[in-house]
Order: sequence, then C-alpha cells, then structure tokens
Amino acid sequence: MPKPRTKRGAGREERKRKRREEPEPKDSNDNESKRQRTTDEGQEFEDEATGIHQNGFGEKEFFGMLAEEEQEYFRRADELLELNQFPTTEERDVFLLNVYKEAEGKELKLASSQSCSRLMERLIQLANTAQKKHLFESFAGHFLSLVQHRFASHCCEALFLRSAGVVSQELNGFVMDTKGADVDKQKPEASMEELFLVTLDELEGGLGYLVTDRFASHTMRVLLLVLSGRPLDDSAAKTLVKSKNKENISVAGGNAVDESNKGVREVPESFMMATKKIIQDATAGMDSTSLRVMATHPMGNPTLQLLLELDLTLNKADKKDESSGPTLLYQLLPGAPKTLSDDSSEASQFINSMIYNQIGSRLVETLITHAPGKIFKSLNQNVFLPRIQGYVRNDISSYAAIRVLNRLSKEDLVTAVEQIAPTTPQLVEKSRFNVLKTLFDRCSARGAGDEIKKLMKGLKEGAGPTPADLIITLCGFKDEEKEKKEKKQKGVQQLSKNEYAIQCHGAQLLTTILAIPGPTKGVQESLLAISPEHLVRLATTSMPTVTVLTTALATPSSNPAFHKSIVSSLLPHVSQLANSQFGHNLINAIIEVPSKGKERSIPFHMKESIMGTLGQHEAELRDSWMGRSVWRTWKGDTWKTKRIDWKFWMREVDVQPEPPAAAKGARGPKSKGGKGFEKPQGDDDWREKRFKNKETSEKAENIEAEQ
Repeated sequence: MPKPRTKRGAGREERKRKRREEPEPKDSNDNESKRQRTTDEGQEFEDEATGIHQNGFGEKEFFGMLAEEEQEYFRRADELLELNQFPTTEERDVFLLNVYKEAEGKELKLASSQSCSRLMERLIQLANTAQKKHLFESFAGHFLSLVQHRFASHCCEALFLRSAGVVSQELNGFVMDTKGADVDKQKPEASMEELFLVTLDELEGGLGYLVTDRFASHTMRVLLLVLSGRPLDDSAAKTLVKSKNKENISVAGGNAVDESNKGVREVPESFMMATKKIIQDATAGMDSTSLRVMATHPMGNPTLQLLLELDLTLNKADKKDESSGPTLLYQLLPGAPKTLSDDSSEASQFINSMIYNQIGSRLVETLITHAPGKIFKSLNQNVFLPRIQGYVRNDISSYAAIRVLNRLSKEDLVTAVEQIAPTTPQLVEKSRFNVLKTLFDRCSARGAGDEIKKLMKGLKEGAGPTPADLIITLCGFKDEEKEKKEKKQKGVQQLSKNEYAIQCHGAQLLTTILAIPGPTKGVQESLLAISPEHLVRLATTSMPTVTVLTTALATPSSNPAFHKSIVSSLLPHVSQLANSQFGHNLINAIIEVPSKGKERSIPFHMKESIMGTLGQHEAELRDSWMGRSVWRTWKGDTWKTKRIDWKFWMREVDVQPEPPAAAKGARGPKSKGGKGFEKPQGDDDWREKRFKNKETSEKAENIEAEQ
C-alpha cells in the first residue's frame, strides 16, 4: 500500500480501513443512490469550512441526485445545444420543449449538479416568460440555499438577469402567457414583480452574511442591479458582478432573447423601496470597525461599492444631512463634511487607511466618483489636494488620485499640476503613464496650456535625452539584453503581464498627446527618429501601440514630409504588416490619407507601390482574415481588372469638400486647361456618370487609333 502524502491522507486511509472491517447493517437500503464526490478533497474540506449549502439556520440542504440515465440524457442535451447542429429551427424548438418537459420536477437537482448546471443556465437563457416564472416557483423556498451553492448560484444569477426585462414589459401591460399550457395545468399567473419580491422576502433574514459569502455575494450584486434599474450590459456593472474565474456560458439564440434586458430599464416603485431596504438591512448592525473589515474583504468590498453607489444615487445624499436619516455614506464618513478637516476623526482615518489598501482603495474610488459636491469639496481640500504629489507616485493610491483629478476645477487642477510637475521624471521612471494621461486630458479640457508645457517638458526629461527615447520608453521597447536580465530576475508570465499593462498605458498617453495641438510635435519628432524596426514593432505589438501610428497618420503636421517619411520607412514591410493581427489596421489607415495637402499627405506613387506589393502577395493575403481585410479595403480586385477605375477611385480621397458659395463667391467658367468632369450640383449619381464619360472617351480614342 503506498504511503500517504499528508496527515489528512493518512486519516482518510485509516477511516476507510475501519469501514471495510465493520459489517454492513442488514437494514441498509441498496436502492438508495449515494451522492457522488464532484470535487477534490481539498475543495470538499474548504466547502465544509466555509459553510456552503447552509441555510440561515446552519443546516445543509441536499436536493438529491439525478439517476444515471437522467444525468446522461441531460449531459447529451447540453452537448447538442452547445453544438447547435440542428437541421431546422423547428426541430431545435421541439428538442428544447422536450428537454423542458423532462426537466420538470428536477430543477433543483439540475441547478445543484456540477455536470448539468450548465444546461440549466442555457435553458434559462432560451426560456420564455412562462418558463422563467415556472423556474421562480420551482426555486421558491430554497433560494437561501441556492444562492450559496457553488453551481446553483450561477443559475440564480442567470435567472435574475434574464428576467429583468420582463418586469419592464409587464409595467406597460400584463399579458398572460398561456401558449402550450394544458387546460388542467392552467392557474392564476403571478407577475414577475411579485416573484422578485417573494424572493427578496426569503433572502431578507440572511443579508448580513450573504454579502460576504463566496458565491452568494455575486448573486446579491446581480439582484441589486436588477432592482435598481441600472443597465445590465454596462462594463462597470459587469466588472462588479462577474468573478474573474467565471465561465462564460452561452448558447445560440440567447442574445436575441436577451434584447429586452439591454439599456436602461423601467422598474416599479416597489423595487426602489426594496433596494433602499436592502442597503439599510445589510449595514444596519455594522459599526465603523465592521465596515472597515468589510471594505477590505475580497467578497464584501465589491458589494459595498455597489451599495454605496446605489445609496448615493437613490437617496440623493447631496440634499440630505445626517439628521434626515442614516445612510451608508454617513456610516462610512461620520459627521462629514465637517469632520474631514480633523485628521483624528473617524472619517479622515477611514480615508487614510483605505486609500493605500489594495482592496479598500476601490471603495475610495467609488466614493470619489459618486460623492455629492459638498463632500468631495471637503475631501479634496483637506485630504487629497495637499497630498496629491504622494498619491500619484504610489501604485495603489494613484488610481484614486486619477478619480480626483477627473473632478477638479481649473484652479484646483493648476494647483495639483504645480505640485506634480517637478516629479514628472519620477512618474515616468515608475511607469505611472495612466496618471500622466489623465493630467494631459484634464489640462486640455480645462484649457491649461502652460501646465501642458510643464508636463511635456518633464515627460521628455524622464524619457531620455534623444527624441527617439520618448516612444521607446513609453512603449517599453528596451534593449534585448536588458529584457533578458529582467526575465531572469522575474517570472516570464508576470513580467509579460506587467509589461503589457505598462505598454498599453504608455501608448494611450502618446495617443492623448497627439490629440493636443501643442505637444503633438514632440511625438511626431520621436516617430521620425526611431528606426524602421521599431516602427514595425510598434505596428504589430498590440492594438494600443498601432493606434499611435494610425492616430499620427490622421493628425496634421507642420512638417510636410512627416507622413511621407513614416510610410516610406514601412514600405519594405507592407506584406508583413498586411498579414498582422494589428498591423493590417495601419495599412488600411494609409489609404485614407490624401495624396495632396499641406499638412497631411502621402504621394500617389507611394500608394501605387503599396498596392503593387499587395498584388504580388495576393495569394498570401487571401489565406488570412487580416489580409482579406486589406485586399478588400484597397480594392485589389478592381486594381487587377480595371486599373484606370482604381486610379480614379484612389484619387477621390484627394477631393476636399467645397466651401459654401456665399463664402467662396461665384464660380467662373471652367478654363480650357481644366480636366473634363465637374461634379454637378444636386446630382447624387455624379461618380457613376464620371466613370461612364471616361469609358466613352477611352472607347472613342481606341477606335481612332485603330483607324
């Protein structure tokens, strides 16, 4: 017998040996199926330690196991739905109807099954209104256990999210869904609003511990989003709701059913009252110490963020004072805004302790973003603005500082830049490019031109002495020797992940600077100074880096040769860029630049050279979707068959919109030296007529040449 690897393993082996030696009881029921172990031993002990599957009274609720035949049937049905290889939609609908009938009475077993809970999620995504209401009735009485279950909690999330749009539809008029229902089974149909409220009544007693539960906390956030009427497809909402490890379950046809849940939804007044009650009940018995613990809890912090945001939105905290009613804002910041001027007060200590905490700082970001004006003004004057120079240098507090910079007035922004500008080289060294991007953005929006010059001067000092160092430093293009040394010191995966994030922030900073008229020249000079290899690397590394080049091509320059020089450096690498996942965007952007112009132009002969290179590699381009995109954008088929038409189409990019007649004055007759066709006023088919006139003239010339 092999030796156990751990003490826990030795204990298990001892218990198994004793069970084998004990005689079996005679009254044992052989037909009773035993629950199969679906997780590893470590997960089993972890579940027991965290109390998963427990209801409010500490008892485990077991819903039974599916028979082997049933489990195989539902597993096969899940595979067929995922593959979606039905001959017709009618056959698919019949198959779904049969699966729904087979699942009747087994909903709880399916939801809590590791292998079949995915099928339940797919069935919820495709369910109609009557089927969703049937699932609510099947889960009723067990929601407190289901939301804490490892697998069933995902089914509850899907059911809440997919049923949100039904509530808004029923507000405009309740329509009973009796399609396909038997006469014997017909009964009074409850509204979706009532079903949600009944579910809330069931969960009401456990809100205090559900908000920090490993699985139930995600379900509670989904329920809060549905009740508040916030858009469910918002990126910020998805970040709060979804776990990083959550599996994305989807099914063909699910998006069409989910159309009613997108955008801002209308919710009844009872939902608003229920949301306020949840906020009060979830934090009613918490003191300042409990709130600090919850603010730093990995599961409780996202829920607390959502509760705080809804509290500030629904209760209109900017028009309330502390005496009008206890809200979550004043529980976090007692006596605000008056107490924020005292460093020893609870409110000031809470901010100072949370802003440097990796988890708690996210709650501070929510507070800064949604706080009413009088609270933020006091926070800014007493806490953030005096220490903004230190906050922007720190890796954690810099994100909260970015939220502060986004809300500052011009006067406060100038004060903040005066403190930060001398430390700009240090920010470049620490790769705080997201902070610098926010500073350039806000200074441009507020019209602070002098501050932009100070920031640009510090940015160049921190990047390096030569113009090329600006691009190389911000985009992380270091020497290969330095990269090898760093990869030896750190793990390759961690280094690549950190480098990608830094590279994205640096590229976004360059893109932001290109949009500001003053410092644009510095980025353009840096692009001209780097080698063609660095340009190719910039175009093929990531989407943010290639955006720097496409934005540079779309931006006018005081240097007439800027765009021409960039494209000439890339000419030997056209085929490589056209087949690149990111570089093909740059080749497509070249065609939009006119061939003639003072501040932005690429000569026509260079475009012809690019098209010639693409034509030589046509077969290679057609093998990839990136190459096909480039071939289609450059109209390669027209270039092959009708070269003259392609030239006319290419020169249409050079046509600039005519100024109004009142501003330009009356136009005189066309001179004899002018070219034939002129766009007629009010004629939408002028381009087609232009081609026809050209073809007619060519045919006449050919006939004369033959004669």
